[in-house]
Order: sequence, then structure tokens, then C-alpha cells
Amino acid sequence: MLGKIVSVIIDRPLGSVHPLYKNIVYPVNYGYILGVMANDGEEQDAYVVGVNIPLKEFKGKVIAIIHRKNDVEDKLVVAPEGLNLSKEEILKAVSFQEKYFETEIFTLI
Repeated sequence: MLGKIVSVIIDRPLGSVHPLYKNIVYPVNYGYILGVMANDGEEQDAYVVGVNIPLKEFKGKVIAIIHRKNDVEDKLVVAPEGLNLSKEEILKAVSFQEKYFETEIFTLI
């Protein structure tokens, strides 16, 4: 999926609270890619980085895959075309949730 253009349906916009864990507030938009199934049997989850307003949907480029070593599902990182972030920048953006997992990040750069 790295480098592909995808459409993300945002079900947890920037600033929203996690439905189960009220201490987790989303500093990025978070959603799923309609029709792309993940290993957990649900549609593929994706973080949207590089956009600082709450969204309902977003079309962008997959710039990274976050592989969770202690979970069944990887997460995609989607950004506006032309924006590339380092592994460190990606981890900083998503650490609010990924800090609970052992992860490895694969990027385009």
C-alpha cells in the first residue's frame, strides 16, 4: 500500500475522544479505508497526518505503514500528496495511541 492514493472515511476526527478510552484525544484525523479489509476482519484503519482541521473524509497518499508487533492489525499513515515525514515525525504524531503497542514503521523515505 505504500505510495498508493487512498480515500479515508474519518470516524474519529481531530479533537475527538476515543469511544472506549476517554483519556485518549485524537490529535490527528483517524478513520478507515472503505473496502480494504485488515487482518482483524474490519476495514483498514488509517491515520491522516499533515491536515490540522477535523475532517469527514480525505484523499491522500499512504506514506507509512505502522506494523504492530503485538496486535493483529497494521495501521496506515496517509498524508497530502507531496508531504513526506520521517519515522520520528510520524511516531510523534501517532504516539498518543501507538505508545501502547510495540511498533515498527515502514516509510517511503
